[in-house]
Amino acid sequence: MNTSSANEEKIDIFSKEVLISREEIYSRVEQLGHEISADYQGRELHLVGVLNGAFMFLADLVRHLSIPCHICFMHASSYKDQRVSSGEVILMHNLDLSGKDVLVVEDIFDTGLTLKHISEDLQLQKPNSLEICALLNKKIPDKVQVEVKYIGFEIEDRFVVGYGLDYAEKYRELPHITCLD
Repeated sequence: MNTSSANEEKIDIFSKEVLISREEIYSRVEQLGHEISADYQGRELHLVGVLNGAFMFLADLVRHLSIPCHICFMHASSYKDQRVSSGEVILMHNLDLSGKDVLVVEDIFDTGLTLKHISEDLQLQKPNSLEICALLNKKIPDKVQVEVKYIGFEIEDRFVVGYGLDYAEKYRELPHITCLD
C-alpha cells in the first residue's frame, strides 16, 4: 500500500548538482578536527550537537579529535518542513554545561537565528567557554550576527541536503551535499 501523499513533491535526488563531494567533506572535517584539538589542547571539550542535522558531522568530527571530549545533543528547529526558516526557534535539551568548555556543532549557519538562540540559551548556564562550529556557512543578506569560530565550507544561498541536512526529513543519508534548487 502506498502511503505517500498525492501532494508530496517528487524529487529525483540523483539528478541534482553535487555541491560538496564526500571526499571534500572528509578532508575538511579532518582539518577541523586537528584545528579544534590544537585549540583545546589540555582541556576537556563538551560538544553539543544540534539535532537532527549535525549528527553526521559531529560523528565524523569527533573521530578526528585528539583531546578528551563529552558528546551531548540538543534539538533545535525553525524550518517545519519548509525551505525557509519559520522565524520561530524551538530548543529542547537538558544540558548542564556550567564551568565547561563547550563547542556547539551545527550543520548550517544560514539566517543565524537558530545559532543566536542556542548561544543565548547556553550562555545562561555560564560555561567556561562557548564556541560554535558549523559545517556550512551560507552567504545570505541580513544574516543575524553570530560568532562562528570554525566553518567547514562557505556556500552561496542555495537549498542543500545530504550529510545530515534534510528537506522534510528526507535526504539526510546522502554522503555528500546536494543542491535542491
